[in-house]
Amino acid sequence: MAYFTIILAAGASTRMGTCKSSLLWREGKTLLTYQLEQWLNLGFTPLVVLGSHNSHRQKDCPIGSLVVINPHTSTGKTSSLLAGLNQTPPDFEILAISAIDQPRELNIYQQLLQAHEETSALITAPTHQGKIGHPLLFANDMRSHLVNIREETLGLRQIIKDFYPLIHKVEFQNPDVLLDINTPEIYQKYSI
Repeated sequence: MAYFTIILAAGASTRMGTCKSSLLWREGKTLLTYQLEQWLNLGFTPLVVLGSHNSHRQKDCPIGSLVVINPHTSTGKTSSLLAGLNQTPPDFEILAISAIDQPRELNIYQQLLQAHEETSALITAPTHQGKIGHPLLFANDMRSHLVNIREETLGLRQIIKDFYPLIHKVEFQNPDVLLDINTPEIYQKYSI
């Protein structure tokens, strides 16, 4: 099963004030370890993209996960996504894309994966009250579009815009599919 996930964790975490990948999350694990373990439990190979400033966080990566260091983080999130894509086998079946500040419970990932497999969609996305959340799941047919994203054309947002009518949207009652942990206040609220 060639299922991979790219977890973007190379940002400077300026709004948080500290490296997000090192934040304690659930079960006494760092946010990074927690997320990688969720994907490993689902049968995905997680590939985390770190920056030069937090490359030491590799120690939090469980066996079975892969690490890429993006030395060009100052050019934007797109550079991290492309760095991850460059290390992903070209024949992947499903590629999930998420960010370090978007942790999800395993059951959310399971429901998304099941929906994606059942529909053979190009892109599968969770939604809550009609708003698209994360992670996004991509079929291999989308690889050629993903490798051509550019920061100046909104990166991944442009693909979502271009393919919006073809996205298989999976509605969740749980608003957690929209969660982005960007500030200390949001972290304190959800890290209990």
